[in-house]
Amino acid sequence: MKTTLRSIAATAILLSGVSLAHAENPMVGGAAMYADKNIVENAVNSADHTTLVAAVKAAGLVDTLMGEGPFTVFAPVNDAFAALPDGTVDTLLKPENKDQLTKVLTCHVVAADAMSMAIMKMVDDDGGSHPVETVGGCTLNVTYQGDKIMIEDETGGVANVTIADVDQSNGVIHVIDKVLLPQG
Repeated sequence: MKTTLRSIAATAILLSGVSLAHAENPMVGGAAMYADKNIVENAVNSADHTTLVAAVKAAGLVDTLMGEGPFTVFAPVNDAFAALPDGTVDTLLKPENKDQLTKVLTCHVVAADAMSMAIMKMVDDDGGSHPVETVGGCTLNVTYQGDKIMIEDETGGVANVTIADVDQSNGVIHVIDKVLLPQG
């Protein structure tokens, strides 16, 4: 009897086109995010991350973010880039500013797979705030209130995680509402 019920349930899931492995991942930018795809494969489908994707391409970071990882990416939405001073994004996307663009982008990437519960535990273990070293050499300061994680960059700007725990095959994405900037 148990085998028959499991078979029926498995068949129903297969026929519905839904995979249990993907059932818990949130939608981002109107697109499904698949845990068996890497960060770049998922990000290119998000309507909210077209500026980030263009910047990653311009910086030559596509192959890196498609790599094995693990990576935790704090992924700013298009509106976060639009909130930067006029001309900032256009200037950063110029080939002669590739090093500066790379620095900004890699300050959004941590060489770990850190889901929100693990981040909050680190904050608790450190007494209310936790320093995070990025692959770009930036130090971010992470705090939280309730279930809302906040990330302070080196300039004192604070980004809020608006969608947490978007599982990827090579890490995790946390969508944020502000671009994190390095000092200077």
